[in-house]
Amino acid sequence: MLKSNKTIVIVVLAVQSIVFMCFLAQLRSSYSPQEEKPAQVHILILSSWRSGSSFTGQLFSQHPDVFYLMEPAWHVWTAMYQNRAKTLQMAARDLIRSVFLCDMSVFDAYMSTLRNKSDLFQWETSRALCSPPACDLFQRNHIISKTACKTLCSRYPFSKVEEACKTYSHTVLKEVRFFDLTALYPLLTDPSLNLKIIHLVRDPRAVFHSREKTVAALMRDSNIVVGPQKNQGESGPYNVMQEICKSHIRIYTEGSQALPSFLKGRYMLVRYEDIVNDPLAKAEQLYKFAELHFTPKLQVWVYNITHGKGLGMQAFDISSRDAVNVSQAWRKNLPFQKIEKLQNVCKDAMDLLGYRLLMSKEEQKDMALNLLFTQGPPPGDTGS
Repeated sequence: MLKSNKTIVIVVLAVQSIVFMCFLAQLRSSYSPQEEKPAQVHILILSSWRSGSSFTGQLFSQHPDVFYLMEPAWHVWTAMYQNRAKTLQMAARDLIRSVFLCDMSVFDAYMSTLRNKSDLFQWETSRALCSPPACDLFQRNHIISKTACKTLCSRYPFSKVEEACKTYSHTVLKEVRFFDLTALYPLLTDPSLNLKIIHLVRDPRAVFHSREKTVAALMRDSNIVVGPQKNQGESGPYNVMQEICKSHIRIYTEGSQALPSFLKGRYMLVRYEDIVNDPLAKAEQLYKFAELHFTPKLQVWVYNITHGKGLGMQAFDISSRDAVNVSQAWRKNLPFQKIEKLQNVCKDAMDLLGYRLLMSKEEQKDMALNLLFTQGPPPGDTGS
């Protein structure tokens, strides 16, 4: 009898042990690190100067769920301007990782400790820094202009930047200072981040035309990209554009064609021309990729900002404009000789990204000639 009882106890204990082990296994699988995702969504808009990135950034900045900053790595390049772009990518990457995690102490290395919110580069382009808790004079769901924000919200401590960041479900950063995607792979594999890449490109001829009007403002950045010597004389602008075009080839190839498994569904190519040609549809696609709702108020704002009469003359100024005409202005103003030279420099990128080469002055002036190849890489390709 005693032996029988012992047997029963042993069997019960064994069953309990099996049940407990199954429970632990189920618990472990439920909390598998591979399945865990941070609550916050992180979006990095990668582009180049004068490519419509400020406008694209505003599509996200004006969303009430988004904490947005425009080019925080500007502070890295400003403080370390004697270095070249490739060298600075690591420092820029570390800075944006900290910003994504709402750790703004990273700016201690690049800014005075006695700083205000208004010392942050282009802070007034961020609706999140123009509404509570960063500024009490607007509401989060307001569409807030850069001018109004700068006038009314500048006198707040820098600590408000971090405080505001922690209250949003989405953090979106816009950067023009990365020249390949592999530098960002550590962020894309970082379990503390839920990072997606939006790669914004624009017709190099339009970029070149726009850069010609902002040479002085872009001088320091251009020196960092190619070096001061190669940024001189008539060939300087073409040397810079060559590096920019090469970088778009690298980023697109690394993001979609030689696709690492961790990038699947997390890389999106978008052409600026596709945004201005159908802004509502493209904005909806961008929001869906970023896991954001396209609210009726935002739909009205997107339509109005792209169907105005303005010419978009001010750098970084996002005002109501005729977006399609502005995007095509280079065809009326850029000498064909410059177009030919630029096409020679950027042909590979233009072929890859779906931009038609112009063969004559007549083609340049024929505004009915569509310069976008639909058979090129589909705008919004996630590389999946």
